[in-house]
Amino acid sequence: MAQTGTASPAERLSENDVQAIDQLRDVYARLKKELGRVIVGQHEVIERLAICLFARGHALLMGVPGLAKTLLVSKLSETMSLNFNRIQFTPDLMPMDITGTDILQDTPDGRREFHFVHGPVFANIVLADEINRAPPKTQAAMLEAMQEHKVTVLGKSFKLEPPFLVLATQNPVEQEGTYPLPEAQLDRFMFLIELDYPSEAEEIQIARSTTGDALPELNHLLHAPDIIAHQQLVRRVPVPDHIYQYSAKLVRRTRPNDPTAPAWLKPLVSWGAGPRAVQNLILGAKARAALLGSYMVRLEDIMEVAVPVLQHRIITTFAAQAEGIDAKRIVKRLVEESSKDA
Repeated sequence: MAQTGTASPAERLSENDVQAIDQLRDVYARLKKELGRVIVGQHEVIERLAICLFARGHALLMGVPGLAKTLLVSKLSETMSLNFNRIQFTPDLMPMDITGTDILQDTPDGRREFHFVHGPVFANIVLADEINRAPPKTQAAMLEAMQEHKVTVLGKSFKLEPPFLVLATQNPVEQEGTYPLPEAQLDRFMFLIELDYPSEAEEIQIARSTTGDALPELNHLLHAPDIIAHQQLVRRVPVPDHIYQYSAKLVRRTRPNDPTAPAWLKPLVSWGAGPRAVQNLILGAKARAALLGSYMVRLEDIMEVAVPVLQHRIITTFAAQAEGIDAKRIVKRLVEESSKDA
């Protein structure tokens, strides 16, 4: 049956999938409650991290030090019973420090042979802390892992076990002596997630909870096979045709040379988002819909994920920077204008 925007959920999803979405919604609610035992606030960040995980996407976290990025990621992996590794990127970090390398070892029968030692990238969740501190050669070591879910060392390929999620962080304040990520690598990140300062009430609660006894250990709510099943479920969430059309038109409007781009955008943007942005809009909307218990992607799902999907894929001009207009502001205006035409 052709899928249209008016088709009922029963015509689009099997009964088992409907029940599975209900279960995922309940699991997500318990997940937020469990993380709330340790993490104060950051509700939007938690939602976007969960979207990336269940959509099989990677995220770039932007925030000043002290906003609990490492704690949030480690506790997220703890609630899901996943292996977690943190890599501190520094100027002297080498690719083999990430992927691993062959070392020469003695065998029981007296021979010597090379044995591969796995690097920290062999985990379910990898936190690449301050990824822009390392030179491009080392940053590129993450590219194959992020895109292909494997690493190649000395001509040998090693598969990464699913689920696999890379969360990289950048400090938006201190840029001296850093190596900005190239656009090709930025495009590999599904979301750019910005972390802001907590409110006064949240900051007081943080001080109370972190200056007393040790933080509680969180319960394991999901195991790797459960997460993989939910990732497959997210892919089956139906999308009406008009949502595909809206997503494609929104991305095309970010490109200054496209005839549909608004006149105000052309002097502000030098390069717009590519086709991967459309894919990530749809996948992010599918994951958000499933997490909230919806059996079909809605326009509001696309609008909610538009900023984290698009803002790091738009390159602004010098004129925009001089006027203090960033990519996030441009995306918000595009979404606002596009929603009126939808």
